[in-house]
Amino acid sequence: MSLISVAVVEVCPKSCIVPSSFIRVYSHFMHKLKRFSQIVFSMYGFTVFLILLFLIFPFVVIASFFGKIKGGNSIYDICTFWADAAMLSWGMYHRNYYEAPHDASKPYVFVFNHISYIDIPVLLKVFRNQHIRILGKAELSSIPVFGFIYRKAAILVDRKSSRARAKSMAELTYFLKKNISVVIAPEGTFNVTGMPLKTFYDGAFKIAIETQTPVKPVVFLDSYDRLNYKSIFSLSPGKSRAIFLQEVPVNGLTADDVSMLRDKIYSIMEETLTRYKVKWIKHG
Repeated sequence: MSLISVAVVEVCPKSCIVPSSFIRVYSHFMHKLKRFSQIVFSMYGFTVFLILLFLIFPFVVIASFFGKIKGGNSIYDICTFWADAAMLSWGMYHRNYYEAPHDASKPYVFVFNHISYIDIPVLLKVFRNQHIRILGKAELSSIPVFGFIYRKAAILVDRKSSRARAKSMAELTYFLKKNISVVIAPEGTFNVTGMPLKTFYDGAFKIAIETQTPVKPVVFLDSYDRLNYKSIFSLSPGKSRAIFLQEVPVNGLTADDVSMLRDKIYSIMEETLTRYKVKWIKHG
């Protein structure tokens, strides 16, 4: 018996007979009402997003004149304010958890699971205590206003162009040498497989080995629940958690070890997501 059926039975006298058709209609109505409320809340959320975007835009323009390092760090500070304000207005509260000690003064190649449209503001909340640069998709840079901020903040990659990929790798190396961590989604795009993770690309692990920078996996547990990749009208308030896992050193590893490192990180993240029983896991 459904929860709705139980509720109706409890408020009726014992002699009351509740038609199953009524239960179905009531259940359908409540589902539609919940869906309508979520759409309204999502529209509110997008409105807040746009207002905040236009508010920070002039500050990003000014910061962009101060160079890749100083200006770039300032842009991330500005965008972190945007993430704080947006998530607060959306009723989302974020917290980091550490399964191993974390040294925010060290540069890392951070890798995370990509499951939601809301991952960008979550990223800014997660890494607010250290300088980072995020590797992002080049196609998002064409969006008006947002695209300008995105181009100034992210290291863009076009996976269709070998020249563009090489340029992105060079930029990642440059920032790591400046003691600035880089953040990469090794899945490349949303994981829609129903598995804990989709297949990883090699790029993050190649750059870690080439620069001898440790890899630090971080998993997002609640982004899928806050804004589902299946619909932009699925925004919902609630918790947001990120788990910092044990760093994986790459000392002495060579190009021949890329696959081994990739598979090791995959296994660590997969085990963690499975252990926390994240809701998008349907298979495996």
